[in-house]
Amino acid sequence: MSKVMEMRTPSGAPGARTVWYVLGAVVVLALFVQAWIVVQARPQDLITGAHGMADIMSRAMPPAFDQFVPNLWPVLETIDLAIFGTVFGVLLAFPLSILAASNLTPALPLYYAARAVIGVTRAVPDLVWALLFVTAVGLGPFPGALALAVHSVGMLGRLFAEVIEDMDMGPVEALTLTGAGRVQVLAHAVVPGVLPSLLGIGLFRFDENLRSSLVLGFVGAGGIGFQLLTAMNLFQYQTVSFLLIATFVLVTCAERGSAYLRKLFL
Repeated sequence: MSKVMEMRTPSGAPGARTVWYVLGAVVVLALFVQAWIVVQARPQDLITGAHGMADIMSRAMPPAFDQFVPNLWPVLETIDLAIFGTVFGVLLAFPLSILAASNLTPALPLYYAARAVIGVTRAVPDLVWALLFVTAVGLGPFPGALALAVHSVGMLGRLFAEVIEDMDMGPVEALTLTGAGRVQVLAHAVVPGVLPSLLGIGLFRFDENLRSSLVLGFVGAGGIGFQLLTAMNLFQYQTVSFLLIATFVLVTCAERGSAYLRKLFL
């Protein structure tokens, strides 16, 4: 019996595991407590401030549906910001992801250079990129589109590189043995093998860019976000509520459209 117990609990493993679970719980609790202190959480303020929130919501009703026609152009700008940012992000991220994939990169320096570019474009938030481009080219939708494109390069480049690194290398090796060139290998082995995954990732990125384009309007990058900021600054809360409804409808339609396209093509 003692031998059986020793085989089932070698070196007191269950007891040691319990100690690690307790230590992990203590660490998580300590992290949460310090976060609570640092962010100066005051739940009681939500109760005392409920009256002000209710007052704003009452003044926002009913929504100003007469603003539908005047805001059609900002809605189109918002959609086009996401389309521009996603398309250019994909076009720029794919060649970078080839260089950043350890199984396909032609040289180690190119691998590290591509990883560095992907890291920088991903690390800097799209809102910061929008501020930089607004300073460079002025107000309007163009700086917002550039910001989404640059930030998408970082996000898509990393995901594309991971997909390429996880792909089946059998077709690549077979074509290489037949003497096919690098371009032929990419066209006939790499792209067909990863295209469905890349399309799915691109559609998900379009959803993210659509949401981001709403926020970029707050720094003068056009779209619904700019109209929303203007209405809030002018205390036009009925217009604000209408724009929020329009935002919800736009995002929901984009999600359903992306899901339909993924089922249709993937």
